[in-house]
Amino acid sequence: MSERGLSDQYNTASPWPLFVAMGIPVSELGVLFGLFPVAVAGLLLFCGSVAGMFAESGYADTPWPAVAVLGVVCVAVGAWFTFGGVGLPVRGQAVGAAGILLLVGALVGKAVAFSTREPAV
Repeated sequence: MSERGLSDQYNTASPWPLFVAMGIPVSELGVLFGLFPVAVAGLLLFCGSVAGMFAESGYADTPWPAVAVLGVVCVAVGAWFTFGGVGLPVRGQAVGAAGILLLVGALVGKAVAFSTREPAV
């Protein structure tokens, strides 16, 4: 017997909103107080969860394009914080590092998904 979720259409509720809700304050605390690993981990959690929500809801076939776009956004914001006269180099480096990790993750995830794809008959 399967469990009932929020409605007859869905069996269970999505876990992504919880991770988005955790990623936002963790990344904000890391960026606000200049805690490099906390900021990077929070941004990875937040951006990965947002990409997962896109894929789960059907807006994207896979989460990898959304991860790549969010990575580019993080790199741009990090460069602006670091070099744009804002005066927040440590915070900008953390955001930029998270963006680079997101881009690498998107490339690796796309490559692994492509290599494990079933051949067309």
